[in-house]
Amino acid sequence: MEVKKKVIVVAAINGGMQRDREGAKVPITPAEIAEDAYQVWKAGASVVHVHARDAEGKNSGDKKIYVEIIERIRDKCDILIQTTNGIGIRYDKATGQYIWPKDEERLGLLELQPRQDLFGIACASGDFFNPEGGYMVETPYVNSLDLVSQTMKSVLAMGSVCEWEVPHAAVLHRMLRVAKTGAFDPMQSNLWILHGSGFGNSPPLAPHIIFSVQEGRRLYPNSLWGTTATGRDQFWVCNLGLSMNCDSVRVGFEDNIYLPNGNAAKTNADLVDAIVNIAAIWGREPASAAEARQIFQLKDRVPADAAQQRAHAT
Repeated sequence: MEVKKKVIVVAAINGGMQRDREGAKVPITPAEIAEDAYQVWKAGASVVHVHARDAEGKNSGDKKIYVEIIERIRDKCDILIQTTNGIGIRYDKATGQYIWPKDEERLGLLELQPRQDLFGIACASGDFFNPEGGYMVETPYVNSLDLVSQTMKSVLAMGSVCEWEVPHAAVLHRMLRVAKTGAFDPMQSNLWILHGSGFGNSPPLAPHIIFSVQEGRRLYPNSLWGTTATGRDQFWVCNLGLSMNCDSVRVGFEDNIYLPNGNAAKTNADLVDAIVNIAAIWGREPASAAEARQIFQLKDRVPADAAQQRAHAT
């Protein structure tokens, strides 16, 4: 009997600016984030992508909040925890300006204890615009080569994996310049590329996504790769990735609240349920957290009670 290739389902459950709307409940507090992580884990996600929020529900780079989130999630299940180094922008009511976190604050998330399992990096600078994720005003977003290089070096030295956020193929060529700094080897098998569309001026068009995927396979032939998109484009783009035998798909309220039928989901677990059902059409099954850990070649061992936790949950 043919063995089905597992697909890693990533649930990006809150983002930095997304708010409750149209019946969709976005987790904000550490307790809410942990409970949402538990629910998407039960639905089939093996990775949860989280952003910390402060007491007012705004973006935060506070390490203490991230640590509390990590500890609360691990008390509930063995889902792999991923943070971005983007953190997100803050809105200054006094000036009416959007403020991006400094590199020092972003790099600080590499020093959490206990630390996250996986990391992410926005690989390109650009004009960021994502109404579906709560970013209503276009604003410049700078990701220096030094920031990206330091992140890659640090994460790989930990024995972990850093997901590259790639809105267009030119970013893949920029990353070759990062490789020349000694941050990584383009032939490595523990590289992870996320091809996304709808972020900023990245068009949600199949040829655009396909070309980006093809360039990724050409330049980084041993890497893992996945797809995502914003708003109502999220599911058809993930479906396109599945049709091309991707390694991962990313859904979640960070960038989209809508189900494939166009209705708003009530929870992140609803979105995970939907993508698991779509994956089944392609003969794909969701990877467990333990299986995802092996696929990512993570050094840390799976908690001894992980299987028992999942059995208890079901």
